[in-house]
Amino acid sequence: MAPPPRLSDTPRKGDCHADPSRKSRPVCQPACAGDPIVLFNIWDAGSAKVVEASGAKALATGSHPIAEAIGHEDGEGAPLADMLWVLERITAATDLPVSHDTERGYGETPDAVAETCRRVIRAGAIGVNIEDSLPGKVLRDVDEQVARFAMAKVALEEACPGAWLNARTDVFAAMAKAPIEDRMGELQTRAESYAAAGADGLFVPFLRDLDIIAKVCAAVPLPVNVMRPVGGHSIADYAAAGVARISHGPTPRNAVMDALKTLASDVYG
Repeated sequence: MAPPPRLSDTPRKGDCHADPSRKSRPVCQPACAGDPIVLFNIWDAGSAKVVEASGAKALATGSHPIAEAIGHEDGEGAPLADMLWVLERITAATDLPVSHDTERGYGETPDAVAETCRRVIRAGAIGVNIEDSLPGKVLRDVDEQVARFAMAKVALEEACPGAWLNARTDVFAAMAKAPIEDRMGELQTRAESYAAAGADGLFVPFLRDLDIIAKVCAAVPLPVNVMRPVGGHSIADYAAAGVARISHGPTPRNAVMDALKTLASDVYG
């Protein structure tokens, strides 16, 4: 069955050009450190509506939840066209600004990443999250990643002035066995380089220790985004550590699927 027509050719709520007043805040200009924007990640139009009705000020997609929901693996296993089809339905269903998890940028070259960003904006988002690792959590060369971020930022600004570029770095996953001093040094180098390339925020997932989170926030020149896991610290604790943006990754959809499994098991025994 062919998918429904694309929505991106017609102005609608959430479109940067159709309604410039919604272009950036609050996803793209998060509160200063200590007063974080909290994003409960969504994966379809239905979850977007539920989270909006719960009082969210902004929305963010999760690549893992969306990919699994449409039958693919995370890590750009889902075709970009399919991911954008879902994004279009989300942005058409909500009055809130939406940030898109664009994985590695869906492109082998900086120009290709830039084109991906243009397509994400046309689908209704007002920000992207792009990571600096390759499959297997191998870090991409810094200079190469800087070129990708620089082209992404140019494309975002052209498509939607003020659009937010969240630079995800997987330093703590890729260098998990390295001494903390080495990880912090690599993180600081990348954060400074990404900021110079135009990144607006730094996403550092897989951090649990509040002391390390506080050190990261103090050491880098960008607002810091962390991912709050199951059993994670309170919002207030993250705020006190200096975090500017808190997301939840696959946790919301995992909880929904666990509940569905329980209900189905009760039915089928």
